[in-house]
Amino acid sequence: MRPDQRTQQRDFLLEITRAITAQLDLSEVLRRVLHASLVMLAGRVGVVALGDKHDNRFSLRAYSGISADDVPELNGKLQELMNPQDEGGFSRDFLNSKLREMADLIDPRLAQSIAMPLVFARKPLGLLIVFRSYQTAITPEDLDTLQSFADQAAIAVNNAQLYGEINQERQRLEAILNNSGDGVFILKPDLSFQQVNRAFERMTGWPQEDSVDRPKSDVIVWDSLESRDIEDALDAGWAQDSARGAGPDALYVEGDLLRRDGMKISIGITYAPMLTEDGRLESIIANVRDISNFRKAQEMQSVFISTVHHELRTPIAIIKGYASTLGRDDVEWDSAVIRENLAIIEDEADRLTNLVEDLLTASKIQAARELRLNLADTDLRAIAARSVERLEGQTSHSIVMSFPEDFPVIPGDEIRLRQVIENLLTNAIKYSPEDKTITVGGRFTEKSVTVFVRDEGAGIPKDQIDKVYERFYRVDDNLTSRTQGAGLGLYLVKAIVEAHGGEISAKSQIGSGSTFFFTLPRD
Repeated sequence: MRPDQRTQQRDFLLEITRAITAQLDLSEVLRRVLHASLVMLAGRVGVVALGDKHDNRFSLRAYSGISADDVPELNGKLQELMNPQDEGGFSRDFLNSKLREMADLIDPRLAQSIAMPLVFARKPLGLLIVFRSYQTAITPEDLDTLQSFADQAAIAVNNAQLYGEINQERQRLEAILNNSGDGVFILKPDLSFQQVNRAFERMTGWPQEDSVDRPKSDVIVWDSLESRDIEDALDAGWAQDSARGAGPDALYVEGDLLRRDGMKISIGITYAPMLTEDGRLESIIANVRDISNFRKAQEMQSVFISTVHHELRTPIAIIKGYASTLGRDDVEWDSAVIRENLAIIEDEADRLTNLVEDLLTASKIQAARELRLNLADTDLRAIAARSVERLEGQTSHSIVMSFPEDFPVIPGDEIRLRQVIENLLTNAIKYSPEDKTITVGGRFTEKSVTVFVRDEGAGIPKDQIDKVYERFYRVDDNLTSRTQGAGLGLYLVKAIVEAHGGEISAKSQIGSGSTFFFTLPRD
């Protein structure tokens, strides 16, 4: 090769190397490497094979001048070439033999094969092979030039692979971040927002584009805060303590947040510092959890405990008071007074028994997540009649029965279904003004029976009808505050009805009362 030709080749090599190494997309790098190799060697066919870091298999990743149908068989030949059976490695004859097999598979007229390994930091990345239609001698200078090109190509391939892995990891982390049920945001050292996820946007009403670069105090606005926030912690040296291992890495704060739309939400934020190697604060990652339901449950539980305490003490105090009165030695009671007092004691004992029964049933449901039933033929009409007879003596309400005479018997747990009917009747009595009428009745079809309890009370707001079946829940109105109850009645009713394979529903209108229905299968 003449000196001017060698200079032109080196200039071309320098130019193409710059173009290749400037790329970070692996497919584009391989395309350029292959194109440059074919131009430099006047090749007719070229392939670039790369190894898989997971299973050490090599396969074609870029090719020119061959049919896609030949790729699977060429991959097999390539694997034989890269993994010879001889533990001592492959010889030149073995290499030439396998290259000849690959050339014959592509086109028997291919006369020469030139293979250049792509190696970076002594790590084999792949193989570049160019096939020519003619034979020609390759000088040591040509080999040096080709090897230099192969080395630069290996650097470009390695950079593109690393970039691809980093990009894939970034996408994976973004997918995890954006699909997390908890809110996540990242703060810069100056406590301005760097990034937020979708859950945070939903919780706070602040989208990514509006929150990024804003001061934290503009977005996290507390209506009430139960402990110090991140600003106070940083002033107290929290980040430095974390760097030295002298304090907790995470900081938890909890309070009521004012959303962007002015609504309030209870949240808990866990802050974690991201530090540089020399201990400087690089960023702060915060996990945000909506604890509104948790706080509501805590509040409901506290109310429940207080209510149950009151509900248990009241009948016990009444029973004790009347029993003590009847037991006085200084008074002679006539039989009518004794019967009246004993009836009150019996009623209060029944009330106490019902409450304890409700508590035990709720506990069993919560622990086992199911309710065991003792099924037998059950007459709901007769159960309702007994319940009405018992409750009529305890209320001034008029309770009316409305069942057809041929109301059918169904398979059911009589004790549990009595609990359902009595809870519905008791609720109707509690939430209806005195001297109003309560109706319990039923209807049936070939496949099911339906029992209803109708009252003429204050009614239930539409937004609370679905909530009345929740454990400890009580309708929020003035009447509720004046009535007793632990908020378990309708929770148990729903659980018992559904355990029988049935459904419960309600219709209500403010000022006109409510009707609860439960439907059970006849079979």
